[in-house]
Amino acid sequence: MKNCRSLPVGSVRLADPFLAHRVEADYRVTIPTSIDKCRETGRIDSFRLNWKPGMPNRPHIFWDSDFAKVIEGMCYAVALHPEDHRMAAELDGYIDLIVSAQQPDGYLNTYFTQVAPAERWKNIFDWHELYCAGHLIEAAVAHYEATGSRKFLDAMCRCADYIGTVFGPEADRMHGYPGHEELELALCKLADATGNDAYFRLAKYFVDERGKSPNFFQQEDPGRNEGQLKNRQAHKPVREQRDADGHSVRALYLYAGMADVAERSNDVELLDACKALFDSIAEKRMYITGGCGSTLIGEAFTVDYNLPNDTAYAESCASMALVQFAKRLLNITRQGRYADVMEQALYNGVLSGISLQGSEFFYANLLEVSSDTFTYGHIRKERQPWFDCSCCPTSFCRFLPQLGSFAWSEAENELRLNIPAAGSVNRNGIEIEVGGSYPFGGEIPVTVKSAGNFRFALRIPGWCRSFRLTLNGEAVSAAPENGYITLERNWNAGDRLDLTLDMPVEVVRANPAVTADAGRIALMRGPLVYALESTDNGRVLSRLLIDTEAGFTTAPAPNLPDGVLAIRGEARLESDASEGRLYYRAAPQLEKAGFTAIPYALWQNRGPADLLVWMRCR
Repeated sequence: MKNCRSLPVGSVRLADPFLAHRVEADYRVTIPTSIDKCRETGRIDSFRLNWKPGMPNRPHIFWDSDFAKVIEGMCYAVALHPEDHRMAAELDGYIDLIVSAQQPDGYLNTYFTQVAPAERWKNIFDWHELYCAGHLIEAAVAHYEATGSRKFLDAMCRCADYIGTVFGPEADRMHGYPGHEELELALCKLADATGNDAYFRLAKYFVDERGKSPNFFQQEDPGRNEGQLKNRQAHKPVREQRDADGHSVRALYLYAGMADVAERSNDVELLDACKALFDSIAEKRMYITGGCGSTLIGEAFTVDYNLPNDTAYAESCASMALVQFAKRLLNITRQGRYADVMEQALYNGVLSGISLQGSEFFYANLLEVSSDTFTYGHIRKERQPWFDCSCCPTSFCRFLPQLGSFAWSEAENELRLNIPAAGSVNRNGIEIEVGGSYPFGGEIPVTVKSAGNFRFALRIPGWCRSFRLTLNGEAVSAAPENGYITLERNWNAGDRLDLTLDMPVEVVRANPAVTADAGRIALMRGPLVYALESTDNGRVLSRLLIDTEAGFTTAPAPNLPDGVLAIRGEARLESDASEGRLYYRAAPQLEKAGFTAIPYALWQNRGPADLLVWMRCR
């Protein structure tokens, strides 16, 4: 497989206000706030191993993963801000604390060390030992890449070595695999960082063993049924799985790990399974926002085309995991359709989950909210500062600093621009600067800052129906191949490409099998999904009928950051003829009205509001 690689975090500097602001807010607000929350709730002190029964802040089975993700985010922040010696010193202290909690045999888990030491490895299906280890390993690799220090990396190598003595094909080991997947992809990262192939072999074992008969999870507890196994993606071997099933975050972490294993072992059969699972999501089980998971029950995918809007789960972590899965398939196959979904999820389903200030979060991302929306579980009408299960806030800590890595990738003597966000890249002597106001503007100037012979590939998004490309003012006639135009030449410093992506407002309709969206439309412009918010339109969203024939205009969005564009158009407002009755027979009247739609990712940043993505039309 002729693979690409995502660029290291520190080699890309974003400058566009839409994404760069999120990276900066993560550095200045999200990470420090999450550290404070981890401290307040006992997640940090848990690593001191001094908790005793009766004391407050009893450790939880997933706490280690929360802190690990914040630490991973800090590592990326240090890579982007080498001048911040205070954060680097704080990070070093946390690493010392984590490493101090490791047991002599290499085991590292604060819950089972303090609260339930006799329960180690007793319930792989439900408990999070392997999941927490995976996030700690990812953090250790990020720390090593950011600082060059092996302190954390060596500790997690000892942990992975120990896990390899517990699980494996040998007769004296457990023939199991993670209940909450994540360790598979982490072990592949560890193998890459250390050159130790034993970690890859363990990752491959976990992938290969999953779902085989006799089923490990049913051996662990014979009472587990098919539905429970499906929620853990363990109902059949992974190479036989074709539908995205079960807990959406677990599933997408597994699929990313499968892609990693397929890439490193040149396993075409496993890669084909990854492609089929991706298609199941993107073509039948994904919200238009890139949200994944249709139900609170099991936080899960359900069945094809079951995509309710006002009870959507669409967990923030799931959209982030979809970006990671799509990125891997993009790097393996070089096919732009994976970049299309990566971008769709990133700009919509991910960024909707965090406030512009970086301090409040959605766990579930609804596509329809009104004053009578029923809130329960993690489903909320307003972003929250924290959750008892804080996987989403801490995931943002580590995801947002990587935005530049999703925008760019590389292969031998080649740079690839996947998402044309303004910024600059400096990699292996090649310097390129990207301008423009994407995703709101389609004019994208690209300037080569250093001379050399290399290939440069620009993505032409799948949503773009027409484009123009010039090089130093001369038209480039090359046609896209797999969604990219690739130019190979001796570049001179100062060479300039100008890419113009036509970006009209598009009316989008759902497959008729999506009954929740029957008779409704969504509006998109470029990669952005737009939505009605009551802040602009009043609390009449369900009574607005969009006039799709009248045309649309764009204008600065009121009370949102500079550069953000709203969509405006004509509509009809349906009168309320109910007179307060639940059911009535009088025909409503229609009167002319206008509407304003804003990017879905930015809703609920101007105070509490109603929301509607799928709009009625006439």
